[in-house]
Amino acid sequence: MFEHIHPYAPFNIEEATKLIVGTLPPPRFTTGELLKDDVDFCYGSKNGMLWPILDQIFSLNLKYDNSQFAIDQRLNFLKKHRIGVCDIVASAWREKIDASDLGMQQVELRDLIGILKKHSQINTLLFTGGNSKNGPEYFFRRQTKENGIKLQVISAEVPRIYSFEIAGRLVKTVSLTAPSGAANRAIGSMKAYQLQKDINPLYTTFDFRVNQYKPYFTEDY
Repeated sequence: MFEHIHPYAPFNIEEATKLIVGTLPPPRFTTGELLKDDVDFCYGSKNGMLWPILDQIFSLNLKYDNSQFAIDQRLNFLKKHRIGVCDIVASAWREKIDASDLGMQQVELRDLIGILKKHSQINTLLFTGGNSKNGPEYFFRRQTKENGIKLQVISAEVPRIYSFEIAGRLVKTVSLTAPSGAANRAIGSMKAYQLQKDINPLYTTFDFRVNQYKPYFTEDY
């Protein structure tokens, strides 16, 4: 069994109004065996799409390598836009060493409810995935249930949006389509994607994510 420990502490939660919430980076980020195009920072996998999506939305001209410059680009962007990162999984055990959420066992979670109570400026959680088993929304729902917090539906369409009350304020959650290749098949079956594809045959699943993510990273919700 492999103990998959999250290599990064929550980032910028003291200043952030929005938190990006995922699960765990690929195991090589825990062992330090990064690939040459990985960035040693949150969501830095060469195969991940979150930073390419944000790069497209904000024209960041990001570097994708092991350099400190690439790290600084990302952390400076997050600080400038008051965005934090707090993946909900602290650690898990795996029989197979891969990045599958479903493969996680004996999962230890970070206390996201406690973080929200402590940092009252946070008003939005951006989940990098929906409510599938062992996804960030799935685990957060477990925490809300344990704390007697009820989620209210704002929009049942993808990306689903909910709100809840905590420490005397409302916080919203947005369940974005996962920025990974595994979600491409699900996107392909979505009517909204198919309509755009009919209009423009060159429209891609990456374009779909850019269009979906943009309002939630550039506007207040």
